[in-house]
Amino acid sequence: MFTLANPLGLLALLGIPAVLAIHFLQRKAVAIPVSTLFLLERTQRDAASGRTLERIIPSIPLWMQLLAVLLLSWFLAEPRIQKSGSVQRIAIVADSSASMSVFKEAAIARLAAELPGFQGPAASVELTLLESSPNRPRLYAGTSVHELKAALQKWQPHAGLTDPTQALRLARSLVAREGSVLYLTDTPADSLPFDARIIAVGEPIDNVGFTGVTFTREDGTLLWNAMVRNYAQTPVERTWSLQSATGTTEPRLLKLAAGALVTLQAAFPGDTSSVRVVLSPDRFPLDDVLPMVPPKPKSLALFSATSPAFEDLTQKLLRALDATVPTTDATAADLSIASYDPLDPRLPPGNSIIFVEDGTQGGSYLKGGILAEPHPLLDHLNWQAPLIRESLQLDRSPTDSVLLWQDKRPLIFLRENPATETSPRTQQLCFNFDLRLSNASNQPAFIVLLHRFAESIREAKVAPSSANLETGQTIRIASDPAIPLRITPQDLTGRPLPSPASLSHAPENPGFLTIHQNETRLLEAAVIFADTREADFSKCGKSESTGIALQSTLQRHSKPDPLWRLWILLLIAALLVSWKTNARQSTLLTANPGAAW
Repeated sequence: MFTLANPLGLLALLGIPAVLAIHFLQRKAVAIPVSTLFLLERTQRDAASGRTLERIIPSIPLWMQLLAVLLLSWFLAEPRIQKSGSVQRIAIVADSSASMSVFKEAAIARLAAELPGFQGPAASVELTLLESSPNRPRLYAGTSVHELKAALQKWQPHAGLTDPTQALRLARSLVAREGSVLYLTDTPADSLPFDARIIAVGEPIDNVGFTGVTFTREDGTLLWNAMVRNYAQTPVERTWSLQSATGTTEPRLLKLAAGALVTLQAAFPGDTSSVRVVLSPDRFPLDDVLPMVPPKPKSLALFSATSPAFEDLTQKLLRALDATVPTTDATAADLSIASYDPLDPRLPPGNSIIFVEDGTQGGSYLKGGILAEPHPLLDHLNWQAPLIRESLQLDRSPTDSVLLWQDKRPLIFLRENPATETSPRTQQLCFNFDLRLSNASNQPAFIVLLHRFAESIREAKVAPSSANLETGQTIRIASDPAIPLRITPQDLTGRPLPSPASLSHAPENPGFLTIHQNETRLLEAAVIFADTREADFSKCGKSESTGIALQSTLQRHSKPDPLWRLWILLLIAALLVSWKTNARQSTLLTANPGAAW
């Protein structure tokens, strides 16, 4: 098998018509026998008035010149012969982002057209297909382009915006320095790491889709508010309808200006547990359907053990928390709010928020800088404004984790009681000062801290809940570790789907989801696609064809034409023969000028 390292060398073949044109324009000498030389002048004038163009006259110089052009073209094209047993390794990283689902067929066709160029002169090829999302298994590894295309047909790109750097690094390690790494995507890029080459197959398209949903209550009625965005730069019209198990509403017209974001609002039907808001379809269907379930967080049973002096503070906390139920049974409470009185130092069992209660007027204001320890409960909170007077302190154990200091005094600390055979693990958030002798209760950081602590207790509670999740969102669910969980995903029509291998993340396709432990339903959820980055196709585009074998690939998998020296000698010989023949004919004509007539 021959491969041309420099195909542009074939342009030298343009010399063939040039040679033919030169010989075509040559005059053919006319032989006129005469008996005397006085008629020669008249004969020359008659010949000069003859035709300028004649048919090509076969001659040795013509054939030698044509042969020289052919040999020169062959030499300039740098022919190379394929090495037997040579293998070219190619690793393809496919962009896993959801926008690629629109261009999957175009990507498969483009890749199949580009691969022969990357294989170059190699006798065989080894193909590896990876996804750009990290920690994903290989989609294909083998030597068949047909099987590679079949693997891409089964591939479903539904992830969010991903950074392909890690996948490109893995791809380069698989093919080594000599192999080729290709990145199959829908958005062109100026450069890629690890000497990867991009194959972009996208194009800007108009898209309208849902970006999220919120819920509110008015007069006891649950209302949903769905946001719809027009990503196009032109006005568009769509229709939307509400679908549930009990029926479908009539389609309603929705007009959106260029780049507009509008909100749809309606009451959640009370006769069903799930609904779908459906837009008229476009080329990107993932955000055209919005599944919903009525949200229902886990309820928290609250027990208040504070003195009447803390009643206002306790009520403020209760108003800040959702789905709370007051209880008078401390043992049945999920969270207790208590004040610490040194004269009555008993504290409630279980999860608690504890305040110091100092009956005195307090001392002077504490001095010194405030330092917040790194902890999820305190992330991104500003604690530079509190004014706190000196007061009684709680007894702190060495295992308590201090969250906030003022100089050397711990202001807030977290006490964790490990689980035992008779009691579960509990936490107590302790405020080591009297809140009434400070401005802490008016600080936003204080309310946020209490809210975060209460939500952490809610999250750890094993109880049923309902939620609306986004595709790929992390699922945190509390359960009995001794009993396995059972997850049941459903598509948008409610049809059951195969159970996923992992329970840590929501499915990548919109739909519904339930999680059971034995017969107890722990979670009922709707999974929506709301990634605005993947729904915006304005930056998508195509890259130019890059399927040309690299010079290093040509030299590694092929060898030069072993007869190249012979072709050079033949080229020189052809030129010499042509020159000698023309020189001899010129000499004969000069010695006997009348011979041509």
